[in-house]
Amino acid sequence: MWDWNGTLLADNHAVLAGVNAVCSAFGASRVDLEQWRAIFGRPLRRSYERLLGRELGQRDWPTIDRTYHETYRALLHTCELAPDAWDSLRDWSDAGGSHSLLSMFFHEELVPLVEGFGLVGFFERVDGLRDSTGGGSKTAHLTAHLDSLGLRASEAVVVGDVVDDAEAAERVGAGCVLVSTGVMSRAALEATGRPVADSLREAVGMLAGARVM
Repeated sequence: MWDWNGTLLADNHAVLAGVNAVCSAFGASRVDLEQWRAIFGRPLRRSYERLLGRELGQRDWPTIDRTYHETYRALLHTCELAPDAWDSLRDWSDAGGSHSLLSMFFHEELVPLVEGFGLVGFFERVDGLRDSTGGGSKTAHLTAHLDSLGLRASEAVVVGDVVDDAEAAERVGAGCVLVSTGVMSRAALEATGRPVADSLREAVGMLAGARVM
């Protein structure tokens, strides 16, 4: 079960541009990727409070969400698949594995992206966020995704790039392999106790030959 942003999709530059658009809107200093990796976590609201150096009011989050996503969407056309995405998907298929995709990016935008990259044939199911705003935990969405697939959690392995992927897998009882290609520091990923790979093909190797539960 694959994550999208920062995992199959190489979008770190668009994410960082969105984050820095929020910084500009709130009068905070710009950050680079390593600084954002040191701050990033779930719930996102706390990450932005650390980024902006203050508590967020009730009206702040919709502004942050809108500012971030407007900037991110403007750069989506510049985002490519991870260099080894195709090979990794094929490798796992050739090994007899199956694929699904669960993302916290908005469903109505996710599906055309996956189709545009020609990947939809790999996946038994594609699910994105169906809420109007993001930033929450992946756990409930993972449970619903598994239910829709008719899978027990013990039959599934999540491949993602953030601690929330590992925490969601832990809570439902699924396996997990993390990749260090996204917007979270390797140290934070390693602290989950889950295997951490530096590429998707390495992650697939871990799926095939290592303990991931």
